[in-house]
Amino acid sequence: ATEGCDVVDVVSARDDDAVRQLCRRHDVDLVSVHSPPFLHARHVGFALDAHRAVLCDKPFGLDVREAESMLAAADAARVVHLANFEFRFDPARVQMREWIAGGALGAVEHVGWTHLSAGTRNPLRAYGWLFDRSRGGGWIGAWGSHAVDTLRFLLADEVTGASAALSTTIAERPDRDGVVHVCDAEDGMIAAISMSGGARASIDSGFAASVSLPPRIVVTGERGAIENVADARVVLRGVDGTREECTFGGTGGTGGHDRHAGPMARWAQIVRDAVRAGAPPTDAPTFEDAVACARVLDQLRATPLLRAFGRSPTPGAR
Repeated sequence: ATEGCDVVDVVSARDDDAVRQLCRRHDVDLVSVHSPPFLHARHVGFALDAHRAVLCDKPFGLDVREAESMLAAADAARVVHLANFEFRFDPARVQMREWIAGGALGAVEHVGWTHLSAGTRNPLRAYGWLFDRSRGGGWIGAWGSHAVDTLRFLLADEVTGASAALSTTIAERPDRDGVVHVCDAEDGMIAAISMSGGARASIDSGFAASVSLPPRIVVTGERGAIENVADARVVLRGVDGTREECTFGGTGGTGGHDRHAGPMARWAQIVRDAVRAGAPPTDAPTFEDAVACARVLDQLRATPLLRAFGRSPTPGAR
């Protein structure tokens, strides 16, 4: 629990009347929208109609068109609006950002990121909206949104090009009633991203691997490199042979710890303070950040892999 905050109620995302009634309650200061992506725009709209501050989960609607519409409505309502990119506040990533901003790497040249999880394979997750592209399913929205926001946050830079090779390892899944459905949303991707400052990023990720492995982020620059393993250990290595290491408890990449707990606790405090102050603090992700992210997610879904690096893809390749 977050000091000074009370959860007034939790209602079903599929009960529009209940959502409307919750938004209209006089004892509600903030509406936290954690419904599936295909319901984000509707539920954010209910909150804004009631002039409530609103926190919306990623990926922030189905596409950039919906995202831009929600941002415009929030600006018109003049309420606090926040996007749920809690991993900005993971201590390991905060440390990485401080090193990068402080010039430890000089000009950043490349980011390499691997994140392979068995989260929907062992045990097999039942079919639902997460595996249905039309309802906002897919790994790009579920995790790629966090990756894009992390790149923007770490490098304090904007994405100028993005493309991906998408894959679906588990092609069919039974629903909770045992009915088998075809999965048309990706459960893995290999992505290429270019940043306005000249850095390039390569990402290999999915949540249908046979086993989960510790995620790894490596940022290289003209003066050295930073390695982050499972948000539990970050190491800064300089070209002159210097080495600095920081370790963090309560996180992990393969189980045993809830790696969301630390960032979520800090994020909850920031959300509370933003609502009290009537404005988000610097570096708190808002709907503007969510729109910037949605723009990149649309590119990842639509653009064949090689185009982000200025090359023409092989005809028919995906």
